[in-house]
Amino acid sequence: MQRPAPANLPALPPAALEHSEAAAAHLRDAIAANGGWLPFDRWMAQALYAPGLGYYAAGNVKLAEADGDARAPAGDFVTAPQLTPLFARTLARQAAQVLRQTRTDTVLEFGAGTGALAEGVLAELDAMGLAQTRYLILEVSADLRARQAERLAAYGDRVQWLDALPKAFSGCVLANEVLDAMPVSMFRWGEDGTVLERGVALDASQGFVWEDRPAQPALAAFVADRMPALPGYVSEVNAQGEAWIAAMGGWLERGAALLVDYGFPRSEYYHPQRAGGTLMCHLRHHAHGDPFTAPGLQDITAHVDFTAMADAAQAAGLQVLGYTSQARFLMNAGLMELLAQLDPADVQNYAKTVAPVQKLLSEAEMGELFKVLAVGRGITEPLAGFSRGDRLDKL
Repeated sequence: MQRPAPANLPALPPAALEHSEAAAAHLRDAIAANGGWLPFDRWMAQALYAPGLGYYAAGNVKLAEADGDARAPAGDFVTAPQLTPLFARTLARQAAQVLRQTRTDTVLEFGAGTGALAEGVLAELDAMGLAQTRYLILEVSADLRARQAERLAAYGDRVQWLDALPKAFSGCVLANEVLDAMPVSMFRWGEDGTVLERGVALDASQGFVWEDRPAQPALAAFVADRMPALPGYVSEVNAQGEAWIAAMGGWLERGAALLVDYGFPRSEYYHPQRAGGTLMCHLRHHAHGDPFTAPGLQDITAHVDFTAMADAAQAAGLQVLGYTSQARFLMNAGLMELLAQLDPADVQNYAKTVAPVQKLLSEAEMGELFKVLAVGRGITEPLAGFSRGDRLDKL
């Protein structure tokens, strides 16, 4: 059954529509080549990452700059590093503790977006006396990589880009909104208690439609191990994210990874009331739930099952070092001290700086929806970001 078309989406210019139709044609070919049905994780991978066509590989302007025209903001969504440099500066303080404790001098960021996080982290590390720190970036989008290079040019050879996962790494790993963009498998519990895998097929007019088929044994086992059978229940499994964490156990020799994303522990992720799953799409700052709209032009994400990620880390021999809300992490790691450095007498600048911080901390916005999970190896001292309000017992 095809989802209803989302309402109130913005009109798209002819060039964007032409690109989307090319992406849609590519997806139709992929479906036809697989016998008329494509598992959703493979469909999502093509919609996001197909060379020259996918959302992250097509040179689109994807990430809005916070100081743009609020009436017509660029891109499709705003991330925390773009809201305020205080996010990056606070994260840098936690990274500095990891670097000093492990006696390392390298930060590795996955999916660096516009480079705003890297820029803020490097500036704060420099201010803390860690100007020798190297910064590595693994970025799959050639367009974003070019934007990062331009933004970070002042740091010269201290910033380098990787083309593949490192074979060995020691230092601090940063991943802000990375796990949510990894392709997920979708499933539905059948009325007879069996697990069905959701895939994408074509209707008579060549439109994309959902089609469910019996799940392969591996996916069925994944699902049955994580929740009871609830007929009609639809949700996701991020096996690629778990594999990424598991691989980290092979290359992270000493240090910690700070994973910031929106999601829940498993008890909340597969809650009976969350019967429609967590799939979410973003198009020109409009959030909706239809992944078939404007392929190649919109982001497609799913919330993170943080229990699954913590379990994958432990199975790979990594320590689970902390888990808490973004608001609690930022306050623990030094955000309030950075705010205290502002001059409240400069009313205009103070208000401009504090307003986005409130969004980062508010339970009604990013403060509670976003979580921070830290995993690592060789860490012997508690991390400052989890000193109060750690929720490891909730995973």
